[in-house]
Amino acid sequence: MAELILVTGPARSGKSEWAEHWADKMQKSVIYIATSTLSAEDTEWQERVQKHRQRRPSTWQTQEVPRKLALAIQQGQHSQCLLVDSLGTWLANFLDDDDTAWQHSQDELLAALATAECDVIFVAEETGWGLVPAYPLGRLFRDRLGSLVRQIGQIATQVYLITGGYALDLKHLGTPFPKKSP
Repeated sequence: MAELILVTGPARSGKSEWAEHWADKMQKSVIYIATSTLSAEDTEWQERVQKHRQRRPSTWQTQEVPRKLALAIQQGQHSQCLLVDSLGTWLANFLDDDDTAWQHSQDELLAALATAECDVIFVAEETGWGLVPAYPLGRLFRDRLGSLVRQIGQIATQVYLITGGYALDLKHLGTPFPKKSP
């Protein structure tokens, strides 16, 4: 059975580095799934992406997958580990979609995970630990991401919360919350 690992936490907590650590331990061919696209005008984002690239082994492949994540997972092979960085950025690409279209995209992703042959590691941002966003789009992002992270966490083989310089193994430390009925 394929491994599904969820790595979540606040900004600058080391989520990506912890996910990279696990991908390296898998002893498989790693495909880094970048869910954003580079913009020539956004030099600060380009610098962040470059730091991530420098940290990764040169043997890892990179694919830009801003929307078709379910397809990338379906195409993954048993000998591969997909490191998806990040779930929040992927979700942001769907913020203009209405609830029905978003539900369809989310269901496609969850269905792909249920039948995945490859190992998958998700990096996911934690939102909602502070103030309620003052604008509707911010609340939509927070609510959709919180719900998706919860659903993936329920089916993941491992879940880590990265905070304060520590990786907390939530599957061993926590008690699973009852699953939501459909």
